[in-house]
Amino acid sequence: MSSRSHRPASGLDRRTFLAAAAAATGAAAVGGLGMAGGAAAAAPTGHGTTLASVAAPRGAGGYRRLGDGPGWPRLLRSDLATTKRGRTERRTTLASFVQFTDIHLTDVQHPLRYEFFRAGGPGAWRPHEALTLPGVVSLVERVNALRRGPETGEPFAFVITTGDNGDENARIEVEWFLTALSGGRLDPNTGDPDGYEGVQDSGLPLYWHPERDLRDQDKQVGYPRIDGYLDAAMRRLSSPGLNIPWYSTFGNHDLLSGGCYPAAGTWIGDVAVGSKKLQIIPAEQAKWLMEGEAKGVDPKGDRIRAVLREHRAEMRTVTPDERRAPLTARQYAAAHLDPRHRGRGPLGHGYTRENLESGDLYYTFRVSDDVIGVSLDSTDPGGHYQGSLGTSQLRWLERVLRRHRDEYALVFSHHASWSMDNFTPDPARPGEKRHGGAELISVLQRHSNVLAWINGHSHRNRIRPRGTFWEICTASHVDYPQLARAIEITDNRDGTLSLFTTLIESAAPYRTDFEDLSRTGLASLYRELGFNAPGADATLAGDPSDRNTELLLPRR
Repeated sequence: MSSRSHRPASGLDRRTFLAAAAAATGAAAVGGLGMAGGAAAAAPTGHGTTLASVAAPRGAGGYRRLGDGPGWPRLLRSDLATTKRGRTERRTTLASFVQFTDIHLTDVQHPLRYEFFRAGGPGAWRPHEALTLPGVVSLVERVNALRRGPETGEPFAFVITTGDNGDENARIEVEWFLTALSGGRLDPNTGDPDGYEGVQDSGLPLYWHPERDLRDQDKQVGYPRIDGYLDAAMRRLSSPGLNIPWYSTFGNHDLLSGGCYPAAGTWIGDVAVGSKKLQIIPAEQAKWLMEGEAKGVDPKGDRIRAVLREHRAEMRTVTPDERRAPLTARQYAAAHLDPRHRGRGPLGHGYTRENLESGDLYYTFRVSDDVIGVSLDSTDPGGHYQGSLGTSQLRWLERVLRRHRDEYALVFSHHASWSMDNFTPDPARPGEKRHGGAELISVLQRHSNVLAWINGHSHRNRIRPRGTFWEICTASHVDYPQLARAIEITDNRDGTLSLFTTLIESAAPYRTDFEDLSRTGLASLYRELGFNAPGADATLAGDPSDRNTELLLPRR
């Protein structure tokens, strides 16, 4: 194995809006699949997945309720290989697992949230983001209930997250993420232990006020009044944790403030743990900030800092909280290595003591007997939300793929190829070249053992053939549609392989009840509020060929 590899022991996004504005596995893995808990493959079924049903809107007009809709069919994609009869009867399973991505667990009372961008357009703030914790717990419950791949019936060996696990790079958000996936008690409230201190009780019509009669911007398009909403959203809850091992991949929101600006060790760290919160700025100023962020002209956040200084006298006083401190990459790895968060393993969830010492958050892990997994770090530490790789990581990747040339390989990252065009120098390696998505595709194409590159970041379902492998990008679990993806790989014993991708929603019921503020009721509401969010991108589900698929590949 490589120097950073290990075998497990005995595991509308704001930037989408900004871009538009600017333009105008533990034990189960080691022994191979079909071994989790001693279970063997069962008869496959699409129950509990989007093959069976998908949340669908009811009625017309402004705010729309959700209910049961017809499932999405599985489509065969033969862009890279041709089908042969009888493959279903002949095939054997090589891998079965689940991808989470872009969970964005959010401290909505954080002093340096960028809600004030909403003055520049409605899609720059999510009215539903106070419910990210009930939402992810419901997703964990869905995977625990499914247990097996819907196409092959093989037990899932692990879950892997592909970044943006938190939203603001705050220690408390990392704690929530690790606890949600490993199991334990979660306290969504920060700051004042006896009251909410965010924009949803500010009295500003720019934001949805669920417990007031204020005719705010969101109620004007049908958002409801829900008495007791904020108390319920800040209430403690429990997560059962995943019942299988899980692995973690690093995203830009896991390092950078707002996913854009270097945080730990900068002025941002002082604001994060401070007592002043900016809630609103003029619309033209918000548009100016968004344009700069989208174009990457201000990777250090100098414009943000100037705006904070300009409006200091207008800021709200909030309760400071040291748990909001941003983390370095090493501190992020250390949190994963804390035995309290082991869950079903492996300890570190991919990160090892070597990652902690080096600060390099990329590694390899065992997917199954025949498949190696490679988790990359595509976040540019220099700033800006788009990604890239440094030369040292790219060369490490090539060495890993050569070393494992007799095995199949899956590559995981946060950023997709089309979002890797950020060449801001890494402050720790100012002379090192950065490499983009097109170059990474070229590298992967030189290694015939690579089956797929699996990623997120764009909050959009998109699957593209890349000549010798498939690039699979999955929508987020914060912007609607809130999805994860099951992936199963089979050898068809006819010279071809199949990659089956199946999207899954959380376990929460589609129908909501505004009086049901239980954890499950809040998870249902999270989905429905996300669907109705003003400015939301209605195309994030992708085309049918980006959803439930069978992706053919030639067997090497």
